[in-house]
Amino acid sequence: MKLLLAEDEKELARALAAVITLQGYDVIQVFDGEQASAELSEHAFDVAVLDIMMPKKDGMQVLRDMRAAGDNTPVLMLTAKAEVENRVEGLDAGANDYLTKPFAMKELLARIRVLTRDTEKTHEALVFGNVKLDIEKQELSCTNSIRLASKEAELMTYFMRNPGKELSTQTIFEHIWKDDKDVTEEVVWMYVSFLRKKLESVSADVFITGEKNGSFILVQE
Repeated sequence: MKLLLAEDEKELARALAAVITLQGYDVIQVFDGEQASAELSEHAFDVAVLDIMMPKKDGMQVLRDMRAAGDNTPVLMLTAKAEVENRVEGLDAGANDYLTKPFAMKELLARIRVLTRDTEKTHEALVFGNVKLDIEKQELSCTNSIRLASKEAELMTYFMRNPGKELSTQTIFEHIWKDDKDVTEEVVWMYVSFLRKKLESVSADVFITGEKNGSFILVQE
């Protein structure tokens, strides 16, 4: 799984990254809010850990910007402030969890595990453009509704959690089919083709751009 770590205290950031990497995560480090926003706008992450007090742009603004752009990546906020008002502000802005410094490394890892587990099992509905995806029911709806196969639903969820982001065939394959040993990257193009037809069948105003073996982006007309 891919994790964004945005923390401006470089020694702390490197220590956190080392421990998180040992748990099997692919960690991308940034040290200010502008870098965090740039990474989040261009790349897909399974979870983001954002410090609130960062130079150039604080973590709260990074969070607001990503939610305004339709980015549903789970976010864990780090803060040195323990006031209830700060926690409420972060949760209202779209944070999934909050951790106050100083914290135990085991607690950080546990909270990250919960966020990534919730991402896989969530019962929420995702909306982009005029399309709604009910994750639990595996149902895509607009002017009418259509059921999706399990892998179609996983792939559509991945696209709708990362609208406007360029997702390579390799990235998609590793995210959706990481545990399937009997398939190749060819399966990505096949399922993108399936989803294109189903989006068309519900008269969606969103579509998936890209060509076989390349990168794909979910965009709105």
